[in-house]
Amino acid sequence: MNGDGKTLHRLVNGRLLRRGYTTGTCAAAAAGAAAWMLLYQSPCSKWRFTTPKGIELTLDIRDTFFSVHTASCAVRKDSGDDPDVTNGILVYAQVCKTPKTGIVIEGGQGVGRVTKPGLDQQVGEAAINSGPRRMITRECQGVCAAGAYTGGLIVRISIPGGEDLAVRTFNPRVGIIGGISVLGTSGIVEPMSEKAYADTIRVELNQIRSVDKQHKKGVIFTIGNFGETFVRDTLGLSLATQVKCSNFIGEALASASELDFTRILLVGHIGKLVKLGIGILNTHSSHGDGRIETLLCCALEAGASLEVLRDIKDCVSTDAALDILRRGSVFQQTMHILGNRIDATLRRRVPPEIAIAFICFDKKLSRQDRCGEIICQSPHADTFMEVFKHE
Repeated sequence: MNGDGKTLHRLVNGRLLRRGYTTGTCAAAAAGAAAWMLLYQSPCSKWRFTTPKGIELTLDIRDTFFSVHTASCAVRKDSGDDPDVTNGILVYAQVCKTPKTGIVIEGGQGVGRVTKPGLDQQVGEAAINSGPRRMITRECQGVCAAGAYTGGLIVRISIPGGEDLAVRTFNPRVGIIGGISVLGTSGIVEPMSEKAYADTIRVELNQIRSVDKQHKKGVIFTIGNFGETFVRDTLGLSLATQVKCSNFIGEALASASELDFTRILLVGHIGKLVKLGIGILNTHSSHGDGRIETLLCCALEAGASLEVLRDIKDCVSTDAALDILRRGSVFQQTMHILGNRIDATLRRRVPPEIAIAFICFDKKLSRQDRCGEIICQSPHADTFMEVFKHE
């Protein structure tokens, strides 16, 4: 991976942490390079790729093959300084022409297949998420346009060894079988070691405090890209005092308390914040799950029927469980109970003089025409939002 130090590294307390790139980026770059070799009948050794986050990469293209009928190549996954079981794998793309217009994306060897509802893709589809599918389509369409090719392309993504690697992930548990998932909304893997990320959060909090000339001492914590987008586009709040805490909610709250912040607003998707309902403050899957179990407990307290509870038990995602709660007419009460639990967890982790609130939303922002909606929040969250709109 080539690029400038500003975009591909993060400086934390004097140490440069290297970012990586996702399996989705690998798949898209390989697809673009394979399409180029097929249409131009010429080898390709590097592919210049711009991630959805706007970072430009120049990726090495490996194991190339092309003929008049098909072309294939691979990109090696680089996770940077993030510990990741997929680091170093080869992500292949095979491309062939079809008389039908459009880009058809398929999953081959080592790419999992969805067997349960509630995930990013429908049951029966390859576990290539929406973000990577858009990236693959964009790269292939760009090659077709440049080459004045008006037909269609079939792109098959494969990951040798993916089936064996999948047993070390949560894929089998959530209903993805036969391989790993092709993921990535931003295209970039941020370094996620706990110590490094905690240091990063503290540095960003110090930066906010240093420019806080009016001593407002407020911060908005978001868990990821979805939360950041939701804060800006749906809530209409300024990102000037926003810090992305990722999964490290506990560390973020501790740092904000130590640095004398007096007002904290946490904004996140239900898939992460639901874990606070049982006191989990590091929401990474390696620290435990409990999402469905938490919703089951809250739904039981809300008076859900046995049929609804059984249906929730079989869910593999919070979005699927919420759909069942809505059909069972206990959604509002269940969210009220969950909200009280989240609120209590947050209040236990900060001193009483710190005002803290949360906003929890559902619906993934990557889905077309879905901006997300608030499903539960702290009693005083609206007041917090009004304050942050003016900061």
